Amino acid sequence: MEEIKNTTDYSDSYPLWKDEYKFTHKILIPDMLPWHFAIIEGLLKQEGYDVEILKNDSRAVIDEGLKHVHNDTCYPCLCVVGQYIDALKSGKYDLDKTAVLITQSGGGCRASNYIPLIRKALKAEFPQVPVISLNFSGLEKSSSFKLGLKLMLKLIYAIFYGDTLMWCYNQTKPYEQTVGSADAVRDILVKEITESFKTRAYRSFSKINKRIITAFYAVRRNDEKKVKVGIVGEIYVKYAYLGNNHLEQFLLSENCEPVVPALMDFVLYCIVNNINDGYYYGRKNTFWRVNKLLYKIVHSMQKKVIKLINSCSDFEPIHDFEHLRKCADKVINQGVKMGEGWLIPAEMAALAETGVGNIVCAQPFGCLPNHIAGKGVVRTLKSFYENENVVAVDYDPSATKVNQENRIKLMLATARENLAAEK
Repeated sequence: MEEIKNTTDYSDSYPLWKDEYKFTHKILIPDMLPWHFAIIEGLLKQEGYDVEILKNDSRAVIDEGLKHVHNDTCYPCLCVVGQYIDALKSGKYDLDKTAVLITQSGGGCRASNYIPLIRKALKAEFPQVPVISLNFSGLEKSSSFKLGLKLMLKLIYAIFYGDTLMWCYNQTKPYEQTVGSADAVRDILVKEITESFKTRAYRSFSKINKRIITAFYAVRRNDEKKVKVGIVGEIYVKYAYLGNNHLEQFLLSENCEPVVPALMDFVLYCIVNNINDGYYYGRKNTFWRVNKLLYKIVHSMQKKVIKLINSCSDFEPIHDFEHLRKCADKVINQGVKMGEGWLIPAEMAALAETGVGNIVCAQPFGCLPNHIAGKGVVRTLKSFYENENVVAVDYDPSATKVNQENRIKLMLATARENLAAEK
């Protein structure tokens, strides 16, 4: 396997990913969004890649992460490294024909620098395993996952379908009259959506979204009014069960309705930041024009989903991203783009406007951008939405699940009092 020399102190050399390894290597991907990633896993297999979404989430994963990543670095990085090492130690894989893949946003976040940390960890135990970067920022060109236009288009569709699935499921599951009916619908839909990528059927955007919405809307639900709890924060701990100790399942067990913002919001956030840079710093080049066109296309697709939800059901629709931007402008400038930046207060404001005033702001301990743009704006948000009930929860290897859940239970006690007052 070809190696590249490196002068930095984290490694002397590391294996490179080559395009031809597509036919010989298994690619391990850390889990973050189970249904989105199930669809993406299926379509990548159809493209000829042997991929596996890692599901290992025991304490052993965290312990492996602690062995190889300093706990002050970043909890999501620790979780990801731990998943890789724990999986590679399982004996399930041919280590000479296995690679790991990680995404890089390219923004001002430690997530853009995970790869050196992952390589350092792998070198200690599995030096033959290459690390692949999936990014749109020109990073790690020597070992990147090559995305053609066709595959990129498929990924956009997959994210949209995953968002609609997650959004409708979360408005169905807490109210289902027959236990497990929402899960059964979800499993059927994941299979149907994955199958659609075998042909051009996946391009039937309105048809597939309508199928998802109407399938969940047909599930028999009770009309009990429950506490709605929004989940915002750093992207990994907001979505990943490993990162947030199965927060959604905990909220369901507390007889609540979890409200989780769409993944496409983060994608649009990254695109808009590139556009804003053009205005702020005079970078109105080809890259800026491409991002403007891409935003117009993707946002128009989002508006179609919103229209379909409104016309086919009484579900609360996904937030319009332009509305999110206006919500952000009430609190913080859109130039604040480190980490999840202005997106966090935007989501908290949009949730409050749609009757979801109870919010868990999930943050990795020590993630300064998210603490500033999350916890730091709560007082300002309360000046606009006086009933907003926010709890910021730190996630790190030393935080116990009991303490985290107790903090959330205190927030829920206030939420239930407010709901009783409304009734």
